[in-house]
Amino acid sequence: MASSSSSSLSSTSLPPAMEDGEYGNWAELPPELTSSILHRLGAIEILEKAQKVCRSWRRVCKDPSMWRKIDMDNLGDLGSMGYDLEVMCRHAVDRSQGGLVEIDIWYFGTDELLNYIADRSSNLRSLRLIMCYPIADEGFVEAVVKLPLLEYLEVTYGSLSGESLKVAGQSCPNLKTLRLISNPDPKFNDEEFNDEEALAIAESMPELRHLELFGNTLTNTGLNAILDGCTQLEHLDLRKCFNIKLSGDLEKRCSERIKDLKRPNDSTAGYPYGFNISDLTGPNDYYCNDYDYFDFGDF
Repeated sequence: MASSSSSSLSSTSLPPAMEDGEYGNWAELPPELTSSILHRLGAIEILEKAQKVCRSWRRVCKDPSMWRKIDMDNLGDLGSMGYDLEVMCRHAVDRSQGGLVEIDIWYFGTDELLNYIADRSSNLRSLRLIMCYPIADEGFVEAVVKLPLLEYLEVTYGSLSGESLKVAGQSCPNLKTLRLISNPDPKFNDEEFNDEEALAIAESMPELRHLELFGNTLTNTGLNAILDGCTQLEHLDLRKCFNIKLSGDLEKRCSERIKDLKRPNDSTAGYPYGFNISDLTGPNDYYCNDYDYFDFGDF
């Protein structure tokens, strides 16, 4: 539902400046065409580069319709950027004038920022919190109760409790997709077995169609509860959930109920968050080093 920008602008790609400061070729584009071009960029590229091209582009960049989706994708090297991503994100949210529908936050999210977004974006349908480590249960709960229209929720490498997920399910009855992505290396997990999140999902999210629990520590008990409670579920990703033992009645139940099932040992080739662990087959096969496991530069 959400994706990173695939292109960027640089000053070297721009035509020579006219005497009045306008870039003639760019300025002559119809606004709808300019808007179509700019929608291919991320929020950071628009605010830092695109809106500085010429006055006509700046006018388009200030239109609230440009900010229905905000993607704050970045490489995570926050100290070398020269600008404050949280301030920039707040500015982008303000430009949406309440029309924000999708937002992706990478690395820098905080409780305060999340609540700033929720207070101004009651129409939000999609929220992705990717490696936003400072966001805690209290801040998440305070924000999510203000987002009743949310349909898509992703928390990657977060530390939310089952109780927070339960509040999300109860507050967002339209929730159709949940991606709860954990680090699948046991050395990063506090508990070897934990069904708290699975039971919260089962209890509070009956309308789920898509569920991803990558690297989760749930057991067969939690999975059975999800199958009982989430009767609309069609897509289930259990990769690297090594406490799950799919066999017998549980295997049959999953195969009959789930249209698209990814099992614990299925390949992670092509996974979007820097994983390179497709050869791993169980919890004793892990390795972890800066080059093979986390390749943040490829995001």
